Amino acid sequence: MSIEKTYTDTVFIDCIARGNPEKQIIEDFLLDCKVRNFSPRTMQSYKSHIKYFLSRHPIKSSVQDYKDFLVHIRDEKNYAPSTVGNYFASLCTFYDFLEWEEVVNRNIIPAFRKRYLRYYKTPRSEERQLINIEQMRDLVDAPSWIGYKAMFLFFAKTGIRRQELIDLDREDLNLAKNYVILKPHPKRTNRTVFFDEECKQVLKQYLKWKHNHEIKNPALFVGKQGRRITKDTIYEVTIEYAKKCGFHNPDPEGPLCERFTPHCFRHFFTTWLRRSGCPRGIIQELRGDIRKEAIDIYDHITIDEISEAYMRYMPKLGIK
Repeated sequence: MSIEKTYTDTVFIDCIARGNPEKQIIEDFLLDCKVRNFSPRTMQSYKSHIKYFLSRHPIKSSVQDYKDFLVHIRDEKNYAPSTVGNYFASLCTFYDFLEWEEVVNRNIIPAFRKRYLRYYKTPRSEERQLINIEQMRDLVDAPSWIGYKAMFLFFAKTGIRRQELIDLDREDLNLAKNYVILKPHPKRTNRTVFFDEECKQVLKQYLKWKHNHEIKNPALFVGKQGRRITKDTIYEVTIEYAKKCGFHNPDPEGPLCERFTPHCFRHFFTTWLRRSGCPRGIIQELRGDIRKEAIDIYDHITIDEISEAYMRYMPKLGIK
């Protein structure tokens, strides 16, 4: 079915007869997004959100379906306000497409968001939670599965973003020289990221697990079933173990400083490097930040300087 064709009731019924109307419509929606020049990351986020919604509700959904889904992700899954908002932003774009293709008469999600999500926002002034080194060690040690242990430690030792970790392949990792090359990302400049020896040892244990279980997936980080780790899985296991360790408040209305989400690893990485005495310019390079001030632009830092400073200032957690 091409993007030019309209989803009349006849076409929709034909999709059902062919066995998987949701898959076909999602594919055409993603093609529409591509034509509209949406970024690959945005399209992947849309796909993930929409597939999860359609696993619980029909394409021709009702207001009650949206209410049930909001309660599910907000109260049962305890997703952060920003995540809940992202889900409904994805659904809004999807149903706008369905209205255009005449699958639904009207996209009612804008009105739904105005009524039920307009006060559902996190104040920007709140600071994220910063845990100490002992708490981070407890968090890394909490999972019994080596995959989650390696993922938590890699986050803490590199400060990379969630999508950057998801996109990593095994071939991007250089264990011999303790660094990884990230995929291009619009918010990042420096793509070479370092990790220390204790992170390296845990990575070796994890890669041995992958080898023993004959995981052929090229992704560096996979879930227990061997598929590339997903955004939702990273979020869910992070808050699950942070809650077990006693420093995550699952109340979505609670203050941001009491919640521990995947982005808190980046907060930990940055703050504890600074407190260890790492120079500001090195931290900027390690984070991949755009250097704006003149003194930063004209301060040329070599990759060897970054590596040396990282190994000197990165706090050790005492992971065995």
